[in-house]
Amino acid sequence: MTSGDRHLRRGLVIGCGGTLGAAWTVAALAAVRDELDWDPREADVLVGTSAGAELVTMLGSGVGVDDMLAMQLGEQVTRPALQTHVADAPGRFPPLPRIGLGSLPLVRRGVRREVGTVTALSGLLPPGGGDASWLDRLATGLNPGRTWVPHPATWLVAMDYATGDRVAFGSPGAPEATLSQALRASWAIPGWMPPVRIGGRRYVDGGAASTASADLVAPLELDELVVLAPMASTRAVPARGTARAERLILRGWMSAGLDAEIAAVAAAGTRVIRLDATAEDLAVMGPNFMDDRRRLATLESSLRTTRKVLA
Repeated sequence: MTSGDRHLRRGLVIGCGGTLGAAWTVAALAAVRDELDWDPREADVLVGTSAGAELVTMLGSGVGVDDMLAMQLGEQVTRPALQTHVADAPGRFPPLPRIGLGSLPLVRRGVRREVGTVTALSGLLPPGGGDASWLDRLATGLNPGRTWVPHPATWLVAMDYATGDRVAFGSPGAPEATLSQALRASWAIPGWMPPVRIGGRRYVDGGAASTASADLVAPLELDELVVLAPMASTRAVPARGTARAERLILRGWMSAGLDAEIAAVAAAGTRVIRLDATAEDLAVMGPNFMDDRRRLATLESSLRTTRKVLA
């Protein structure tokens, strides 16, 4: 992408969101591609958290938006590793967890107010009993014989389960990890998926610390940053019943955090284009972002709403 004779340095950040967040984001990527006349694979930096890390892995591996849409729709794709990926994803509810607390050190840090309340609460959850082999198959299937994606700046964000610190695997200075390790760590939802041990430390879903970690790119001083965050909302969205917990506990916290991160990026001189879930989207998605029965309806909703916002 160029502005006159100068290369426009544009980054892409994709936040967490589970099964439905991934579907929403694929539609948002199509809107961004069409409205900006820009291929997301050409981003100067790709940053993904949890489901966002899954999609960033695809983009960094050279998978285009059309293939990602076809994957969501169950149509023919050009990359065999995508053929059964959606069907292999976790179901609506987690399997029985293991016995014990996920991270007592993290809980202690919460008591001392060294990490936020939601982050500390993730340490109270038991170690997850889920099977992350579907993510390993994606990582290795898209990149046979490689330890990372071809894109030179692909960052997958996870959280150190002892300290609450965010780690962007693939970024300069980050601990060494294979693509499979980093992707499974970024997707390791506390209480659902087991922590991933890398270099003697345990890592879990980066969404336990931040929905998108957009501020990590502030030092790059990009010209423009596209942020796609299905678990955040620009405006508060009222809810009833079980959806109230999602709005009050998670969405409110994640939205406020993203607001602050975007302010930090903008302060560095970067123009930010932000897309997040609207009230219309949330009415379709419901309170459980792992409910695959709502996946296609979520995709269809996002195909409408994200184009409206960009237009």
